[in-house]
This record gives sequence, C-alpha cells and structure tokens, in this order.
Amino acid sequence: KVTDNAKNSLASLKRENPRLEPTLAIIQAHNDQLIQEANKNFAKEIGLRVIHICLPEGSTKDEIVSEILRLNEDPNVQGLALDLPESLCSSKVLNAVKPEKDVDGLSSVNLGRLVHGDVSDCLVPPTVCAVMELLEDIGGKKVLLVGARGAEGAALQSVLQRQGAAVLSCPWKAPQLQSELRHADMVVFGSTKPDDVPVSWIKPGATIINCARDPLSEKHSCGQQNNPAAEKTVGSLAVAMRMQNMVKNMERWIQSQQYRKWDLHSLKLQPLSPVPSDIEISRAQNPKAVDVLAKEIGLLTDEIEIYGQTKAKVRLSLLERLKDQPDGKYVLVAGITPTPLGEGKSTVTVGLVQALTAHLNINSFACLRQPSQGPTFGVKGGAAGGGYAQVIPMEEFNLHLTGDIHAISAANNLLAAAIDARILHENTQSDKSLYNRLVPVVNGVRGFSAIQLARLRRLGIHKTDPETLTEEEISKFVRLDIDPSTITWQRVVDTNDRFLRKITVGQANTEKGFVRQAQFDIAVASEIMAILALTTSLQDMKERLGRMVVANDKKGEPVTAEDLGVTGALAVLMKDAIKPTLMQTLEGTPVFVHAGPFANIAHGNSSVLADKIALKLVGEEGFVVTEAGFGADIGMEKFFNIKCRASGLVPSVVVLVATVRALKMHGGGPNVTAGAPLKKEYTEENLQLVADGCCNLQKQIQITQLFGVPVVVALNVFKTDSPAEVDLVCKIAKESGAFDAVPCNHWSAGGKGAVKLAQAVEKAANQKNSFKYLYSLELPIVEKIRIIAQKVYGAQDIELSPVAQSQVDRYTRQGFGNLPICMAKTHLSLSHQPERKGVPTGFILPISDVRASIGAGFIYPLVGTMSTMPGLPTRPCFYDIDLDPITEQVKGLF
Repeated sequence: KVTDNAKNSLASLKRENPRLEPTLAIIQAHNDQLIQEANKNFAKEIGLRVIHICLPEGSTKDEIVSEILRLNEDPNVQGLALDLPESLCSSKVLNAVKPEKDVDGLSSVNLGRLVHGDVSDCLVPPTVCAVMELLEDIGGKKVLLVGARGAEGAALQSVLQRQGAAVLSCPWKAPQLQSELRHADMVVFGSTKPDDVPVSWIKPGATIINCARDPLSEKHSCGQQNNPAAEKTVGSLAVAMRMQNMVKNMERWIQSQQYRKWDLHSLKLQPLSPVPSDIEISRAQNPKAVDVLAKEIGLLTDEIEIYGQTKAKVRLSLLERLKDQPDGKYVLVAGITPTPLGEGKSTVTVGLVQALTAHLNINSFACLRQPSQGPTFGVKGGAAGGGYAQVIPMEEFNLHLTGDIHAISAANNLLAAAIDARILHENTQSDKSLYNRLVPVVNGVRGFSAIQLARLRRLGIHKTDPETLTEEEISKFVRLDIDPSTITWQRVVDTNDRFLRKITVGQANTEKGFVRQAQFDIAVASEIMAILALTTSLQDMKERLGRMVVANDKKGEPVTAEDLGVTGALAVLMKDAIKPTLMQTLEGTPVFVHAGPFANIAHGNSSVLADKIALKLVGEEGFVVTEAGFGADIGMEKFFNIKCRASGLVPSVVVLVATVRALKMHGGGPNVTAGAPLKKEYTEENLQLVADGCCNLQKQIQITQLFGVPVVVALNVFKTDSPAEVDLVCKIAKESGAFDAVPCNHWSAGGKGAVKLAQAVEKAANQKNSFKYLYSLELPIVEKIRIIAQKVYGAQDIELSPVAQSQVDRYTRQGFGNLPICMAKTHLSLSHQPERKGVPTGFILPISDVRASIGAGFIYPLVGTMSTMPGLPTRPCFYDIDLDPITEQVKGLF
C-alpha cells in the first residue's frame, strides 16, 4: 500500500514535470548489503534514482559530515538519508543535513517542527511512520518505548502522544523495566533487546514493535519459545516509508521551485534637512543582511553566493527554475541632453523603485551599471544615486563591488598578452618548432586540445591525429600571420591614467626588437565588458568571447580570440562575473548591479541577464527599472536597437529625466562646468530660458516616440527651481506628447518624493505599446548610420572619411554588415559639436572612423575623436577620500 501510493504520487509528479529525475543519496558507513539492496529495490519499484555513498567502516564523524556537506550543495540531489551505526548518529552529523533534503527527518530543524505540531512543514522519520502504521487503535493505550534514544526516540514519543497514547520511555537497564513491561499495552523496542530481558516480562497480548536497526526480516522472533506476545518489525516497511518521504520531499521541492510572492519589509527613512552628504546618509541606514533580502524576494538559498553582509551574486539557474513565470513590466530611465554635471538618472531610477515597492507595495527591481573606479577617484565621483535615493552601502557599490571589473581586466589583458606573444613566437620559430610546441608530446602521447581541433575544422582540415598533418596543413595551423598594424585589442586598467593613452611595448631585449605602439583603455571600455552586458547565458558568453576580432592577418582576414586558443581561459576568468550582484536601496528594496560598458564606444546599459532575472522575480504585475547612459539620443537609442535585439525584451515605458538647470543651458544659458559654481541664471527664476530650452526635451520625447513606447517625463527638482519653472516644464512636456510629466523630490525625500512618478509609470505601462526598432539589420552599414543621424540627431546627412569608408567596405566583405550600429558621439549635444546646445539642425555628421566589436555584436562609427582613457584633473576626488584606521570606515566618497 505504501509503495503503491508513493509510486502513483511520483508518476503524477513526473507527468507534470517531464524532465524530473528525483535522486536520493544515501550515505552508508557499514557493509550491510541487505539494507543497501532493500533501498535499491524499493526505490526502483517507485521510480526513484538512488545513489549509495559507501564510506569505509570506521569513518569518523568529520568524514561523514564532509560528505554530507558535499551532497547538500549538489543540485542534482533532492534528498539525503543516512544509514550509519548508532554511535555516529550524533547531532553534529544529523544537523549537517540541509533541512530541505532531510528525508529521514532527524535534523533539529525538522524535529522542532514536528514537536511543535507543524506537521505540514516537516517529514516524520520513516521508522516512526512504520511504527504508527503497525500500531492500531492507540488512543488511551499505554505505550512503552524501550531503548529508543536520540532524535528518533524523541520523534516517536511526540507522534504517539499526539495520537492520544500514554507514553513512557525507559532504557534497557532501568530497574523498573520489568514492572513497566507488565503494564504496557504496546511495547516499542528502539534498539536490540538484550538477552537478559526475558519476553515473559511482557504483558500477555501486548503488541511488540521492533525498531532495531539490524533486522530487515519480517519473521524475526525474540529468541524465546512460547512467545506470549506477537512481535512485528519495522524493517522493510521503514525503508518503504523512507521512499515515501522522498516522494513527499520531491513534492515540496517542486513547490519550492515555483514563483514565490514577495514578503519584503521596507527600511524606514527619516530624511533630514538640509540633506547630508551621500555617504553620511548611506552610513546612517542599517541595511538588511543580503540573505534576508534574497529570501524576501523569493530567491532560494542555493541561488545566491554571499559576499560579506550586503552583497550576493545570483546564479543563472534561477532563469531555468522560473522559465514559465511571466515577465513583469520593463521600464527604461533615459534623459535629455545633459550638462557635464549629469541630471540624475541613477537617482531617479532608485527613487522610482523605492516609491513603487516601499510606498505603493508593488514589486520592483532597479538594475544599475557597475561604476568604474576611474571616475570614482577622478572627477565625477560615485554612481550609486544620491541623497535619499541611493544604493547602499555606497562605498561597497563604488569600490570593487564583487570584482567583476577586475575579472574583465584580467581576461582582457590575458588576450592582449596572447596576441603579442603569438606574433613573437611566429616570427622567431619555424613551422616545425611551432607545431612541436603548440602540440607537444605529453607522457608519450601527442594530441590536439579541443580548441585546436575546432581551429583545424575552421581551416577545412578534418584530422584528429597530429602525426597525419601535411607540411602545408601544419603551416596553415600554426601561422596566424597577424598584421601588427591592424591590432585593435588594447590592454586595460581601471584607473584614469592619461599617460597610458599611447605607449610602446616590446622594448626589452628579450622581445628581440619586436616593438610596436599601443595604448591602454579604461577597463570598462573593454569589449569584454560589452559582452558581459549583452550575453544571455554562459554558453552565449563563451561564443561571443571566441568571436572577438583582435586584428587582421596579412591577407586582410579577421583574427579572433578563438584563433588564439584563449576562449576557454577567458570564460573561466569570467565565470563568476556573469552573475548579477544583489544589493539594496536605502529603503530596503532590491537592486541588481551588473556590467558597466562605456556609453559612447559601447551601448552604455546594464546587463541583459540582470534584467531577465529581475523580470522573473518581480512577477507579472511588478516593475524592473533600468537606466541608459547619457541622453536618450545615445543611451536609449542603443538600448532599443542593440540591447533589446540581444535580449528579445520589449520595454513598457520610458522615463525621461529632465532638470530645469539643463533646460536653461539648452535655452541659451551660460556654460556649466564641473567643479565651478553655477551662474545666477541657474539659481534664479528665468521662465524664458526654461521655455527656450524645452526644445531639447521636446526632441527627446519625439525620439522616444520613434520606437512606439509611452514616455513619462520625470522632472528632477532642485531647491533653486521655482514652482513656476516646474509647472512650465510639465505643461510643455505634456503638450509635446508625453503621457505625463511629474516633478520628483526623491533626492530630498526618498521614495515618498517619487510616488506620483511611480503612479504615472504604472498607468503608462498599461497603455498600448507598439514597440519597433529604428532600422532593419539587413540595411547596409552606411544606411543604418544615416538613419540614426537623421532621425535621432536631426542631421542633414553624414560624411564618411576615406578611412571610415574603407573600414565599412572591409567589415561588409568580412560578413559583419548585418550588425546593429553603436554610435560613438559626444553626449553633450545632439550634434557632434559639444558646444551646440538645444536642437541643432542642418549639420553634416562626420564619421572619422568605423570599428567593430564582433563579440559584443555591433559596429561602432566614431564621430570625431573618442577618448577611451580619461585623465585625472588638477584636483581629483582622491584628495578627499580617506580611511579611518580605527573603525575602517571610508570617508570622502560622494
């Protein structure tokens, strides 16, 4: 009966979950083949997979615990049971088993639930189940437990009492044992009966249940003739009950894999006036432990990797678990053409999710880029938001985080080293010497590595034995023939260092005169960062890394990372960086921080993977809010045409951030310079300047409408803005086609100051959405550039330099013509001239060069010169950054 029930239940689970392969691991530390066979037979009959881990007799508790901990972390094992001698069944061993895998139900967590009556949330130990199955009509009966010790004994006593029995527990050596046996209606042997306890002590007609670990035979007798009482053993019934527990565990496991409603507890804010510095605000709030936050938003314990108290990596396995969960709403925060000071897109993003979740009780996630340490120590400062709308702890957000940028630097520079080393070795060795070193004899055997076999196939050589290649085939295999003048792959460092903008490499005598000019880029300008931001899986990332073109050979054909044989090593260096980092806002709402590509030579958006995971976690009615770098003409256009193509995701709403300050600049106000005080035009009411500058806002709204997505204008209010200026901007925005325009005070008030924005976004998300891309990928490269220049920037036409035209022709010939376009242009103007504010018209957009990030998957035309290595100013931020040696607190970050 037990077996049939378990078999039917499991069959039903498998019908609903065809890929389900329930696996029970049993750790055994004895040589009893009978118990092992019983487990296997019952499991096979029911349809379970069983793995026996047979440890040698005499194994220590520490050795057993080590094996338990290994199986706890094995995602392919859903249940864990122990067949151990009683001497090894200590609380240390039993409690090492994860409660959610504890099929025997003997951990303290499980027993605690059982004793407290939480039967629906625990598993009754199999032996106890077997005893209860064998005992009948126990209400009011006197049940004696003899030799039942430890967790099993406690569980048995608890269950019997709940069924109304009068339970007494007694050791075998107790002086009152004979008396108790004579009065008991039912006797349960928890361990083997000693020979000096005669059966005649037992009350005639009493039911005897034998739970001793060794017997499996149903015909076991007490060893005495004329047995006055009928004895039953739990033996194989307990094994069947264990399998039934495993099936129940599978039901719970499947339930745990389903989407969970959030149970998020927001952190309270008490905004001060005047508003303190960002780091003071961050430090005044006490963040939740990240494992608590993870549990609140439905993450499983094996889906997070914790870094300290407030950061955790989230594993990509979540996407498989929640693949059938509908996505939430997808919101992009973009901006008008900014001043050099920035207009607060990150702050609006954080303020919006704080409002949605902490104040409107709507699930929401912010997805932000990881900042480079270059600006953090340079001039711009951090990028965690600001005021009462920021990610905390802000110093951890801005410094190192979980090491993703360092992983990118290591991978990038490994590839750079491989390029120069390969050129050197090819220039100084014969084909035969190269071949012997590239395919060496190891332990008497010579063989190609997997990546070398792949290269042979690309060359049209379908051989696997290194000894069978011809001299011509060997030459083709060993020679990449890289043309040093075409190398586009640069080394990187995550520091603003202007003296690395042009360097000479190879000057040591050991490099035998192979000198060339090169440069360093800032780490976030690496194509590997762009790949991290656009990849959709580990496999996709590995393929993209392999496709990266680093140079051309002397025949003009592209040379890739795959050709250099370094793809697998790059993937290894990036295996942890691909996981988004979970943090929180000041009000305890969740944030993903992941990837931070340049917004000019790359697309300037956080990662596709962070967005995809967040969209599953928030649920169908929730919101994921992400931001795009620079103005809508750059970051938003790339978000739609590059990122959305890579992800397949469709945005619901665009939030367009504007400030009165920036609008005044576009209306003809004086220059705004970082580090210099604002002129009076920006601190005093000037409605004419605001009205004139709204042309830029109107243009950015029109750009958004090209993609068919509703737009809500968020006016980031400063204390110097007058009510009349605020009203004027909102009025013009609505008249220009915005779904709504809302003033926001989240910087000074937290989420409460963005509630109206959140309500507007929620309404806009329910509007008709006719999202479309701006251009077809099938169009020629030049035509795609022209569409962006004319429709987005407002240019009259484009003009390609001879170098740019040559590159376009080369990429088209090499088969890269169908990639999207990533324009590298100044963010300070809609045109290519930073000083031209407002809405410039009639200009010809000059394309000085065209380059390609083949792994990331886009062509990037350069509009003018584009620096990929910032420099330090006269007075960098690092003058103010310090560490308190007593408290270890960071000071001076902003």
